[in-house]
Amino acid sequence: MVLLIDEVDVFLGKEFYGQVYNPSFYLKGDEINELLRTIWKGKTLSLKQIKATSAFISCTNKYSNWKFVIEEAVKDMIVALKDFGSSTYDVYKDKIVYLYGESMVENITLGYDTVWSYFKENENGRISNESLKSNIGILVNCGTFSYAEMPHDFSYIAGVSGTLKTLAEPERKILSKVYHINKMTYLPSVFDNVTRDFDRDPEKHISYEEEEEQYEMKLRGQIDLMKNAKRAILVFFESIPKLEKFLNCTFFEDFRKSPDVQIINEKVSAEERELFIKRAAGEGKITLLTRTFGRGTDFECRQPTVLANGGIHVLQTFFSEEASEEYQIKGRSARQGDPGSFQILVHAPAIEWVLGSKWKEELAKPKLLLYKTLNHLRNKIYDTTCEGRFVGIDQVKKHHDASKKFMQAILNNDVGYIKSFVGDRNKGASINENSSRTILLMDATGSMSSLLNAVKDTVCKMFELVSLTLKEKGLAEDCFQLQCVVYRDYDCRENILQSSAWETKPINLRQFMEKVSASGGGDYEEAIEIGLLHAVKESKKQEGISQVLLIADAPAKEPHQIRQYRDLYGGEEYWLEKYGPATYYQNELAHLISEKIPVHTFYLENGCKPNLEKIATSTKGTCRYLNIRKPDGVKELTCFVTEEVLRTSGGSAAEGEQLVNLFKTKISKSFL
Repeated sequence: MVLLIDEVDVFLGKEFYGQVYNPSFYLKGDEINELLRTIWKGKTLSLKQIKATSAFISCTNKYSNWKFVIEEAVKDMIVALKDFGSSTYDVYKDKIVYLYGESMVENITLGYDTVWSYFKENENGRISNESLKSNIGILVNCGTFSYAEMPHDFSYIAGVSGTLKTLAEPERKILSKVYHINKMTYLPSVFDNVTRDFDRDPEKHISYEEEEEQYEMKLRGQIDLMKNAKRAILVFFESIPKLEKFLNCTFFEDFRKSPDVQIINEKVSAEERELFIKRAAGEGKITLLTRTFGRGTDFECRQPTVLANGGIHVLQTFFSEEASEEYQIKGRSARQGDPGSFQILVHAPAIEWVLGSKWKEELAKPKLLLYKTLNHLRNKIYDTTCEGRFVGIDQVKKHHDASKKFMQAILNNDVGYIKSFVGDRNKGASINENSSRTILLMDATGSMSSLLNAVKDTVCKMFELVSLTLKEKGLAEDCFQLQCVVYRDYDCRENILQSSAWETKPINLRQFMEKVSASGGGDYEEAIEIGLLHAVKESKKQEGISQVLLIADAPAKEPHQIRQYRDLYGGEEYWLEKYGPATYYQNELAHLISEKIPVHTFYLENGCKPNLEKIATSTKGTCRYLNIRKPDGVKELTCFVTEEVLRTSGGSAAEGEQLVNLFKTKISKSFL
């Protein structure tokens, strides 16, 4: 078989390489609905009591071939119900939705936590009976397929890409060492070489504004400049919310209903998009687009006036994580020998992910070559990101191989293997009253994208290493639970906090982390107190928590800053309803100290070290430096988290240390 990959750089990007496909379905029926309703209403029922109910008996009689799956699923239901209310969600258009980047999406399921959310909101009158019935059932997992492994099933691999010359070094190594692709052919263009002003001197064509109002005003100014020059302009935004924010700002108000303005994003129908793309190169046309359409979309300019005045101008309002994306967006102008131009104009806080939490100091440096600096740091971050992906890919390979065998078993009607595989993939959680429970609390503001990428790539590996160590010691492999929680700053308002359900299955945490992105912040200090407030609330539940692992690159806010930001972003009434009265990180620490819950901290920047040391010391935790951007930073993170989870999984401090020593001396050797 031959595999042809169109746009090789897309396959090697974060959306595919390192990602997995987890096919699953809901087993549905009236008997199943009744079983779920019985468990929801009898929240304190034990596994034994549930098995004795008429609902369980009717369900297993009706689906006798699936009895083994139903019994295991009930365990997951019980565990999810115990911890229900920990994850963050909303209701939109009669569905449970979760935050994905800056948008709410409805096609995400966080196991039975989502099922119980439907029951709760149905009781509250926010979810209809029809929606409840169509969105609940027994979740059956059917495997895990790694996109990175799929090409190995083909005898011959060929690919095409317009960005072959801009592939990062790690991407070239993947092609060569992983897929043994060593032959690359560069086809010259039939058109004259086009050298944009940006290519000759990018420093002259990249700029930023620190204040949002100044940024929006300058963006409007660039649009006016192109319109008055009788050219066409394409303005690319990072996301739909950011596009809509500019569309609705004061500086664009008089243009909002202009026939010369058009919007191209994922919400626009295919028919409208096709029409808008054809019109986009017209004289005086202003097209606002999301980044998706910066690749593979041809904007053909046929108007002599536009061409004579310089052609299409492309303005990118964000700095791409991958150089190949920037190259593609830039390529929407000056195509096929036509004239054209390109520039980058960003709101300064949006490049915090590159420059770090002290981005203001970095930008203030004299004689700063902005593009050169950003491009260099982008490449370093990308190298680290690739290291994280390698860890994740290695961890899921065995699941991919097993899932392939499962597919073959279906074709061969091998009922024995099918049942064995489905049973293994859907093994229920251990109902252990003494489980170790760890909150992994992370800063998710703009500068923390490297950390978030590392966690989503390695969370499954963390679970595997903990489980292997526990098994080696003769302990239950799933006697621990982990909850991922991210906090931001008050400018994010409803997105200031996101939390997963408590999980014993790493794949569910990975799915949660896939939908978390770095955003917000802007100033230096962040809302650590909101994250600690969540930890305190979890500690007051019956199951409690064992510890908190806090990872940050900025200190907590001072009381006067908290009051100021609550007033500025939403007002006190808004925050009172969401999170209660203003709190300070030390207030929340006092609760954790009284419950003897340690907070172990990891600082990514020296500037926040004093604050994080104070947090750790006051709770009898530890404080360590973590350089997530160095080549082995991902493995260091994995080991740090694994060790701290093991320390609370042994039943006593001495047994916990024995587990850590076992991990260091034996289990971690193959990983490191």
